[in-house]
Amino acid sequence: MKVSLKIVPHISNKISIDLNKSGIVTMTKGLDPVAAQAQKVLISSIKQEMMLDEKVYEIVDDNEEQIDFYLADERQLFFMIKKKLAPEFDVILNYEEHFSDISHKILDELYEEDLIHFDVAENRIKNIIYNSITSFIADNNEIDDKVRNKLSSYKRVLIPGTDDYEIMYEKLFKEELQKRGMA
Repeated sequence: MKVSLKIVPHISNKISIDLNKSGIVTMTKGLDPVAAQAQKVLISSIKQEMMLDEKVYEIVDDNEEQIDFYLADERQLFFMIKKKLAPEFDVILNYEEHFSDISHKILDELYEEDLIHFDVAENRIKNIIYNSITSFIADNNEIDDKVRNKLSSYKRVLIPGTDDYEIMYEKLFKEELQKRGMA
């Protein structure tokens, strides 16, 4: 699953909380700097993939006439081009490998910035980070559905995309994260 910029702060917080709860990591400067470094790595990764997507869209748009002429499946063609260009943009398309790579980069940043200390194998720490990312993504859809159902049950009609809707959505989303110990 693709990660959006909107949920990056939540994933970053979950990473810092999970590392802190693990009992095998000592945080030298607290939770917030750890979350900030994780957020920096996640945003960088998402932006890399966005740049790749832009390039692929550009190629598809430039060849639209040929695509129409040959009746090619545009989505399949998009993915084929993306797969071909991914190494050039340093993007891993397999999500397991992608999140594993991100976890390793986050661990490297946390260590280099002296934000964490540990006396266990790096792989254990990387696995905590990886599990934080993947479990948040798995829970995110469930939380999103729950929040949207709550919003639709309100007497006052909130229209998706409006400021009121977004404010209430974010408030309910954070409450749900707190109930689950993820914020």
